[in-house]
Amino acid sequence: MPTTLRGRLVSGGTTTDDAVLVLDGDRVTAVLPAADHPDPPPPTGHLLLPGLVDVHCHGGAGGSFPDSDEAGVRRAAAHHRSRGTTTLVASLVSATPTVLRDRLALLAPVVGDVLAGVHLEGPYLSAARCGAQDPAALRPGDPAELETLLSTGAVVSVTFAPETDHAAELLAVCRAHGVLPSLGHTDADAATTAAVVRAAGPPVSATHLFNGMPPLLSRAPGPVATCLAAAARGELVVELVADGVHLAPETVATVFDLVGPDAVALVSDAMAAAGEPDGAYRLGALDVTVREGVARLAHDPTAIAGGTATLSDVLRRTVRDAGVDLAAAVTAATRTPAWLLGLDAEVGELTPGRRADVLVTTPDLVPVAVYAAGVRVHREEN
Repeated sequence: MPTTLRGRLVSGGTTTDDAVLVLDGDRVTAVLPAADHPDPPPPTGHLLLPGLVDVHCHGGAGGSFPDSDEAGVRRAAAHHRSRGTTTLVASLVSATPTVLRDRLALLAPVVGDVLAGVHLEGPYLSAARCGAQDPAALRPGDPAELETLLSTGAVVSVTFAPETDHAAELLAVCRAHGVLPSLGHTDADAATTAAVVRAAGPPVSATHLFNGMPPLLSRAPGPVATCLAAAARGELVVELVADGVHLAPETVATVFDLVGPDAVALVSDAMAAAGEPDGAYRLGALDVTVREGVARLAHDPTAIAGGTATLSDVLRRTVRDAGVDLAAAVTAATRTPAWLLGLDAEVGELTPGRRADVLVTTPDLVPVAVYAAGVRVHREEN
């Protein structure tokens, strides 16, 4: 039996104020103005959005992709799905080769089920900009090791610092496996970053722009300026953790104004504490303390240790606090990250033939219901 939804449809950079969306099986089968539907449902006042696409997430609901068992992994994925993220990439952190191989072995069977793939955030990162990465696990770029890790087929993206050893060969390994390269946790200057961006060619992304990087200065523009310029030219997509902790709202607004939503991927960078109370947690090998919803390393309270928000929270803050246009913000949480992953023919927009992933929200972007492949996986009790 088809599912028929009515509301203000926001998808693909456009808005239809009163639309009807028809889901049949796991596909969207019709999208049309309510006035053109022969028997539309009653008006709801809801927003109808594509299911969100999060390309950078470490966990939630107490589960951690870098260190939980399969039950914890599934619990974390279910938490984010219940809040509207229907396409989720599980991010790992820098670790020994053995730990990374073991994590991929555990996660690989879950890919294609509740996960869209795995993101290796490290280990080829800058010790000077390691943030919440374990400095003991960082090492120079190792193309042979990366080849082994990517041979599992579970990895869809890899973050490395552009100044690491063998950066060109790391890029080649990523391209050979159809894996997205992302530049981050870097202390590189602008020229070094620009050389790697040119060598990479699109698609390439910047891991949580501004975070894990030197600041943009007038005589030392660094990776931030290079990534912004490349994004403005359509050569790179910048991730933004617009959760109110990692970035000021004004910074988020500025980036959207400079590069546009087709070059921005909103991400949660969430860790195990997402959806959980304040307290003690872990991110990989490191202890984390969460106070007032902010995760920081226990031994270094100046270092942010991931986020505690879901992507729907990030989307809401982007619109409410940063003042970004609704359609632009939705694009950055759906179509742009779907394109980065090469999944834009399947997810990221609500058009006939695409997968029936839908987030239904109130007008102020509070989730009301979530459909994943046409199946209602969450509905708020009213």
